[in-house]
Amino acid sequence: MIKSASRPVFGASAEPLDVTFLVMSGLSISCVSSAVDPLRAANRVTGRTVFSWRFVSSDGKPAMTTCGLPIAVSGKFDADVGGDMLIVIAGFDTADQATQALLSRVSRTARRVSLTGGIEAGSWVLARAGLLAGRRATTHWEDFEDFASANPEVDVLQDRYVIDGNIFTTGGASPTFDLMTHLIRARLGVATALDVASVFIYEEGKEATDTQPLVAIGPADRYDPRFAAAVRLMESRIDRPLTTAAIARRLKISVRSLENLFQAAISETPGAYYLRLRLSIARRMVTDTRTAFSEIAERSGFSSPSSFSRAFAKHYGSPPATVRRNHTRSMAIAIP
Repeated sequence: MIKSASRPVFGASAEPLDVTFLVMSGLSISCVSSAVDPLRAANRVTGRTVFSWRFVSSDGKPAMTTCGLPIAVSGKFDADVGGDMLIVIAGFDTADQATQALLSRVSRTARRVSLTGGIEAGSWVLARAGLLAGRRATTHWEDFEDFASANPEVDVLQDRYVIDGNIFTTGGASPTFDLMTHLIRARLGVATALDVASVFIYEEGKEATDTQPLVAIGPADRYDPRFAAAVRLMESRIDRPLTTAAIARRLKISVRSLENLFQAAISETPGAYYLRLRLSIARRMVTDTRTAFSEIAERSGFSSPSSFSRAFAKHYGSPPATVRRNHTRSMAIAIP
């Protein structure tokens, strides 16, 4: 049963909010910063402690980020940790770290605090702890398909962040910043939220329900809108690629016009960019998952594993198996 938060978090309140961040090695430092820096800035612009926080890890040791910088923690996470909120920040290799003992502690803590959140792969931790059954949730766009397949009891949305009752999930660093500014706005008002955003020169806030893009194009006025539309079409058909002619027809322009748009925007043909996009997504699956190469080939729109392997090796200089093996070795060194 989904319980209601005993203390409304997303509601106007001058009361300090105490947050516990459970950090897991393999996380992105950008996710950490997006989660805690808006809270720090809120304390600064209001001149008082409206948020307090602590970092903990499963074993009390620093959590290592993917860039090699450790996140210092105040101690080991246990179910008696204090606070109004529990936020799990995780990234790579979450499955290996999410032991049953840790999941049990997360589940017990979630029953006690007012709000529980999962940032990026933190959504996997919440799901495995049984906290997302029957709820709406999101995760990083790279994991949508695998996350939905592994958790059929969860209504997986491609939103930037999702708040369902006393649980929230976010897709990554930028959506987490959006969520935190939403939290500040809800508790402390629009003026304070704007002041916090100004600290970071942040003005491109998105709605929670905005779809996570595979390609972050940036400000809408930077490119011809037809170029942006073509990129979004490509994103939507990674596994079943459209021909350049088909994309042009959907945009109601000629193939030559489409080619000129891409040349002006990125000095590349539509076909070359589309292939690079598909290979980039395939490479993430090669390095960041254990998905079989035959499935990666299918999901990135190649007719066979051999054609995928040839295209991959031509683009990256090594076949998929070599890239995966080398990446596994480097991660083992970076995150002991």
